[in-house]
Amino acid sequence: MTTLKHRLAAVSVNVVRLVLSLTFLFSGGVKLIDPRGTQYKIEDYGAAFGLTSMMPEWLPLVLACVLAIVEFLMGVYLLFGIRRRLTLSTAICFMLVMTPLTLYLALNNPVSDCGCFGDAVVLSNWQTFGKNVVLLILSIVALYHYRLMPHLVGKKYEWIVALSAFVFAALFASYNLWRLPVVDFRPYHVGADIRTAWFEDQQSHGQFVTTFIMEKDGERREFALEDYPDSTWTFIDSKTIEVDASKRTGVGDLFIQDATTGEDLTDLILSNPGYTFLLVAPYLEKANDGVMGELLSLYDFSREAGCDFYCLTSSGEEAIAEWVEMTGAEYPFCHADAVVLKTMIRSNPGLMLLHDGKVEGKWPSTDLPTPEELRINK
Repeated sequence: MTTLKHRLAAVSVNVVRLVLSLTFLFSGGVKLIDPRGTQYKIEDYGAAFGLTSMMPEWLPLVLACVLAIVEFLMGVYLLFGIRRRLTLSTAICFMLVMTPLTLYLALNNPVSDCGCFGDAVVLSNWQTFGKNVVLLILSIVALYHYRLMPHLVGKKYEWIVALSAFVFAALFASYNLWRLPVVDFRPYHVGADIRTAWFEDQQSHGQFVTTFIMEKDGERREFALEDYPDSTWTFIDSKTIEVDASKRTGVGDLFIQDATTGEDLTDLILSNPGYTFLLVAPYLEKANDGVMGELLSLYDFSREAGCDFYCLTSSGEEAIAEWVEMTGAEYPFCHADAVVLKTMIRSNPGLMLLHDGKVEGKWPSTDLPTPEELRINK
C-alpha cells in the first residue's frame, strides 16, 4: 500500500510539474516572440498606476525581455528537473507577486488584459486571476514533493542545458526585436484581409439587443422586443447587450485621418484595389531617422509604379513638420491612434504593403526592402 501511494504521489507531482513547465514555456515563449508587445503592456501598467514619469524610457523593454527569459527558463528547468527546489521557490515568489496584482486588475480593470500570454491567447482579468491561483497552488504542491521529480539530465550536464536555454532565449528575443516577430498573432499579419475585417467590425459596432425580464405568477422569463408578452406579465427589468462583441478582430478601431484636412481616409485606403504603402510611425519623435534615404527611394518607386503611399502617425503637426524638414519627406501624412499603430507593426517606423485591402508584406526599419525586391505589377 505504501509503495502504491508513493507511486501515485510521484505520478501526480510529475503531472503537476509538466503542467507548470508547459505553462511557463508557453508564456515565456510568446513573450520572446513579441518582446515589444510585452513592453507596451508594461507601459500600460505604468500609466494605470501613475508610474510613467518614474520609469526610464528603456526600462519597460528591459523588463519585458527579463520577464520572458525568466519564465522560459523556469519552464525549461522544470521540464528537465534542473534546480528543482530553487526553480519552484522562484515560481512561488513569482506567483505571489502576480496573483494579488491580477486580483487588483480583475476588481478595478485599469487595463483590459494582463498580457500574460501576449496576443496568442487573450484572457480576461478574472480568467488570469483564476489561472494564477491554480498555478500558485500547483507550485506549492510541487515544491512540497520536489524530491519525487526525476532529473532528465545528469547533474554533470545540467549547466549545458541551462546555458543553452539562456543563450537561445536571449538570441531569440534579440532577433524578434531586430526584425519582426517570427509569428504574428495580431489581426494585421501578412495575408490578413484588413478591408473585410474592418467592414465586419464596423457593421457589428454599436449593434445592441435589448431583452426584457418579466414576471407572471412567480415565474420570471426574458423576452426579446419582438416577443414582448401581454399585459398579464409584470415588467421587472431590462438589459441591453452588444451583438457579437467577442467576435471582433480589433481592426475596426483603425481610423485614418488626413493630417492636413482632417478628412477620414480609412475607407479610401482600405478599399483601394491596387497597392498601397503604409509607413507606420507611432511616434515620429522617436522614429529611426537613419532610413530616410531608403524611405525616399521607396516613395519614388511607389509613384513610378502608380501606388499610393501614406505615413500613419499619432504625432502632432510640430513633429510632422520636423520630420519633413529632417528627411525631405514628400509623402502625405495621416493621423491614427498610437495603440492601433503599435498593433499594426512592431517597429517605429515600419512599412506595410497592402494590395486590395490585404497585407502583402511587413518590414521593420532595420530590414526595409529595396524597390528591386518588391514584386509589384505596375
